[in-house]
Amino acid sequence: MSGAIEKVGVVGGGIMGTGIAEVCARSGLSVTLVEVNADAAVAAGERVEKSLRRAVSRSKISEGDATAALARLRYADDIGALEDRSVVVEAVVEARDAKLSVFSRLAEVVADEDAILASNTSSIPIVELATAAGSRADHVLGLHFFNPVPVLSLVEIIPSLLTAEDVVERTRAFATERLGKDPIVAPDRAGFTVNALLIPYLLAAIRMFEQGLASAEDIDKGMVEGCAHPMGPLALADLIGLDTVMGVAESLYSEHREQLFAPPPLLQRLVAANLLGRKSGRGLYSYE
Repeated sequence: MSGAIEKVGVVGGGIMGTGIAEVCARSGLSVTLVEVNADAAVAAGERVEKSLRRAVSRSKISEGDATAALARLRYADDIGALEDRSVVVEAVVEARDAKLSVFSRLAEVVADEDAILASNTSSIPIVELATAAGSRADHVLGLHFFNPVPVLSLVEIIPSLLTAEDVVERTRAFATERLGKDPIVAPDRAGFTVNALLIPYLLAAIRMFEQGLASAEDIDKGMVEGCAHPMGPLALADLIGLDTVMGVAESLYSEHREQLFAPPPLLQRLVAANLLGRKSGRGLYSYE
């Protein structure tokens, strides 16, 4: 890879993917976001534009900066559109097979042999994604952002056993110098650093509510006003998405077999009913 990183690709146009694309475009980078079909690509573009307009209304950025960021974004429904990218961040659904397929394809289509192939996964082992990339395994690592991406400064950089050291250092420089983020290096284990601590806390709150030991409102108020947390655990679980919370919990439990990582029955039932939190209008709370 020669020179500074200027071209970034994002695979997946959900909340995290569009947030990553927005941050990159606001940082002056050319961004191509790939979705599964044309309709999804249009929806992703609308999501980014809505977020930028919200930032303007809150005086976080100027109208001119928002317009410039939008001009740096393009959308596609073919992963081949990422051929000329220097960094690609995968942000598709938190499902192992879907992510493995993306990395197998990226290894085929990204022309620059030194390109960084990163995953925003919350829980899937990076070494598995690296193996899917074949001969490019040493250029694969985790780059885990936090929601909302334009607001929160932390990112986790997760090298696997196969990741080259220079790829880690270039990713750190990209996160700090280009995106203005504040990275930590996390181990390639289920949950990495943040979710390995956060998920058991969220599950404990769900169990407390499920068992009728306290109301949802009192659980959240207790942690906000008693522990100075900006948001209570149940409201946070709804914000993250209960399907994502359960997916990370299942990965943690599968790897460690400790009961504190086991998804409570209430969480399993809510996910089965597609009551996923804010994004579906109802979860542990109702947003309708």
